[in-house]
Amino acid sequence: MSTAIVVGAGIGGVTAAVALQRCGWQVTVLERAPELGEVGAGISVWPSAVAVLEELGVKGVEKASVPSRPAGMRKPDGRWVVSAAELGVEIPVMIHRAQLHDLITAEFDRPVHTKPFGMDVGAVTVRTGYDVTAVEQDAEGVTVNGELRAELLVAADGIRSVVRGALYPQYVGPRYSGFTAYRGIADVELHDGVGETWGRGQLFGFARLIDGRFYWYGTANQPAGTTSEPTVFEGWHDPIPRLIAGSEKILQNDIYDLTLPLVPFAQGRVVLLGDAAHAMTPNLGRGACSAIEDAGALGRHLSSANLHKALTAYDAERRPATTKLVKRSRALGRFAQTENPLVCTLREAAFTLGGKLLALRKH
Repeated sequence: MSTAIVVGAGIGGVTAAVALQRCGWQVTVLERAPELGEVGAGISVWPSAVAVLEELGVKGVEKASVPSRPAGMRKPDGRWVVSAAELGVEIPVMIHRAQLHDLITAEFDRPVHTKPFGMDVGAVTVRTGYDVTAVEQDAEGVTVNGELRAELLVAADGIRSVVRGALYPQYVGPRYSGFTAYRGIADVELHDGVGETWGRGQLFGFARLIDGRFYWYGTANQPAGTTSEPTVFEGWHDPIPRLIAGSEKILQNDIYDLTLPLVPFAQGRVVLLGDAAHAMTPNLGRGACSAIEDAGALGRHLSSANLHKALTAYDAERRPATTKLVKRSRALGRFAQTENPLVCTLREAAFTLGGKLLALRKH
C-alpha cells in the first residue's frame, strides 16, 4: 500500500488525507497542536468546493450550513451602494470552521472498498503535538524529523510552512497586506440582511450561521504587529455595534499573503497545498475553498497516473489557477482598504453604476 505523510491538519490537510485515503493510500497526518480541530469563526464555502467535498464522500455540508442571502455593499451610515442581487454574483454557503473540519475528519473512519484489492484500503492515522522540524527526500521517499518515512509528503502547514522553507530557502514568503482582521461570532437577534460595509481603510461584513448566530469580520489598516480592538467601527450603522458587543470572543490576525511569483507546488516527492502553496488575503473568501480544491485535484491526479506525472499535473493545474486568485484578492484588498477620499467616491459610483447596468441587462 502506498504511504503518505500530511503535515498540518487544517481544512486543507484533512481534506487531502481523505482524498489520499480514497485513492487507497495509508496516510499519517502530523499536527503541531495538542488536539485535532479547527479554530476561528465562520467560513464561506463556494459551490466548487462543495462539489469537491461531495466527490470525496464528505456528508452533511449543506445540512450544517446556511445559504448566504443576497448581500451587497453599504456605506458606514447604512446607505446601500449596490446589492449582490443586482450584480448577479455567485453566493456561497456559510458554516463554522469547526463544523466543516468535523465533517471532513469524520471520513477518516471510512476506508474505501475497492474491487481490484477486494478489501477495504486506505486509512488515516493522526499524530497531534508533533512538530515537524526537518524534511529530507531521496528517490524512494521522504523522511520527516529523521524518523517517519513515506513515499509522498503533502505540506499543508500554512503560510509559514516549514516544508516550503526547506524546499525553497531563498523564497521571500509571506508579505504583509497592510491591514489587520477582526473576527467573531455573535449570538444576537437580527432581521437585517447580510452584506459588507466599506469605509475609508476599514471594511465590515457579516452572515448568518445555521444555528442562528452571526459570523462577522472586520478589517482595518494599521502597522503589522499592532494589538488593537475593533473600535474603528464605533458609530457605524446598526447592527455592526451590536454584533461586536454580542461576541464573547474576538480574534485579531494581521493579514498576509504569499509573495508572487509562487514557487512550484511539487518538488520530487513533496507537494505543497493550501496556504503553504498560495496563501491569499481573505477578500475573495476563497482561501480554504482553494485548499479543498487542491486536495480534490491531488487525489484525482494520483488516482490516474504515477506519482511523478500526477504531481506534475497537479502543479500545472493548481499553480496558475491559484496565482490568479492571489492577484485578484490582493487587488480587491487594496481597493477595499483605500483611504483616499476621491478613490472611495469613485469606487462607490462604479459599484452603483455597475449594479444598475447589470440589473437592466437581466431585464
